[in-house]
Amino acid sequence: MRRRPVAITGLGLATPGGLSCAETWRTLLAGISTTRTDPHLHGMPVDFSCHIGDFDPVRDVGRHAWRMDRFTQLALFAARQAVTDAGLDPSAWDGARVGVVLGVGSASMESWGPEFHKVGEGNLSVSPLLIPRSVPNMAAGEVSIDLRANGPSLGVSTACASGATAIGMAKLLLQAGACDVVIAGGSESPRASAMTSLCFSRMTALSRRHHDPGGASRPFDAHRDGFVLGEGAGVLVLEREEHARARGAVVHARLSGFGQSADAAHPTRPHPTGAGLVASMRAALDDAGMEPHDIHHVNAHGTSTPANDLSEAQALNEVFTAPPPVTANKSIIGHAIGGAGAIEAAIGVLSLRHQTIPPTANLDHLDERIHLDIVAKVPRPVRMETVLSNSAGFGGQNATLVIEAP
Repeated sequence: MRRRPVAITGLGLATPGGLSCAETWRTLLAGISTTRTDPHLHGMPVDFSCHIGDFDPVRDVGRHAWRMDRFTQLALFAARQAVTDAGLDPSAWDGARVGVVLGVGSASMESWGPEFHKVGEGNLSVSPLLIPRSVPNMAAGEVSIDLRANGPSLGVSTACASGATAIGMAKLLLQAGACDVVIAGGSESPRASAMTSLCFSRMTALSRRHHDPGGASRPFDAHRDGFVLGEGAGVLVLEREEHARARGAVVHARLSGFGQSADAAHPTRPHPTGAGLVASMRAALDDAGMEPHDIHHVNAHGTSTPANDLSEAQALNEVFTAPPPVTANKSIIGHAIGGAGAIEAAIGVLSLRHQTIPPTANLDHLDERIHLDIVAKVPRPVRMETVLSNSAGFGGQNATLVIEAP
């Protein structure tokens, strides 16, 4: 049964493709991966990533950025951008009716390595700010402080599904009447910690395409061998329709459906048939009051790992008789873990705005077991009213969003 959708009135992005929605969109349309050697990962088994090169925390966030790890800095930057885009003024709003829900997978723990080595120097040498700068909920906490949002402030952690889950939780808060406005999304900088890169490498989850970093992230390609670490933040401003209408807001799109599920099968591998993702997609369609044929485009989780891409393809073929055109943004901007689902949701809104599907990079030879219409190499103009965006994470956690044109 269709539940009332919520309005999306603001977008903010900070990605390897650019520090705005416009810059990121241009990068996506170019169809060329942003992967390159990462000096921060020098000496690691995989020393390349998709990283943001021109982000200056003091310039872009402020002098107080020193007390935050990178994932929080990026979240705050994108949140301010989204609020400005929505035409909202934090100094004038009723903060008690404004919530914040941000997804973070693990916060990357970038500060823990250097601080751990101080333990032998005596207790007083370890920073007292280590915990408040690194725990996952501090992205939401710092955004609430900065924007004077006194409503519910939540950190959501469902691994690589965190950003999408956070947006779905925001929808539920609005529909429950707990808030008029929710600032929602996800942020993470996994490449900020060499240990994170090392751990994923030890799991054989990362691509080892050292001879061709730019071609390393290749979702659905027959020669894919793992994902590429990225970083970034995606933040949306969501509002109750009545609230947005009353203030004359421009509605970019509507969040019509949210579904979530658990594979309940394995701590790291996706369900081999994609059963959990099937359940998540069907729940999102049911929430939106839609049938599969109502979806015009799918923004896939598309990590470029052999098992994940195959599982997602099988799930899409289970839900859709003929899946609509599919793209995978991680081929261009890498995998931002907890930020990925929110970044991709924002890109879904941009796809509806521009009536264009950005391409999947590096798809040279489609895996013969994958039967999908993948938009590859160049953008594809498509008349569309709806986008379905998938996310999945360790622990078998799945989240699906259905986004509808206004």
